[in-house]
Amino acid sequence: MKYAIPCMLLAITTLSGCASILNEKTQQVNVSSSSGSTIKGSVNGTPFTAPGVVSITRENKNKIFVTDTEGCARETVAEKSVDPKFFVNILSGGPFGSTTDYSTEKMWKYNENVVVSCKK
Repeated sequence: MKYAIPCMLLAITTLSGCASILNEKTQQVNVSSSSGSTIKGSVNGTPFTAPGVVSITRENKNKIFVTDTEGCARETVAEKSVDPKFFVNILSGGPFGSTTDYSTEKMWKYNENVVVSCKK
């Protein structure tokens, strides 16, 4: 019985992913225009107004910010990258934790700031 708690903690740490625990399913991204003007658009079909914070879903693909504002780039890509927490998990949690991170797609992150190019 005295080994129950340590065994449970060991099971939780080896069977769960670090990024899956520490990252939300969505990520907050600051979106602005290069000219400082207000812009409108959408990302994954969800409308946004910038400057402002946009919530995007973490997944294994780049995010494309589509802008409706005249004089601004029609599309701006926010490229995905692997969150460093995933690599810590490989070292500490092994294949079970990293597989969990990959399957939940919480291992991905995007730049915290996205700037849409606009003419002044």
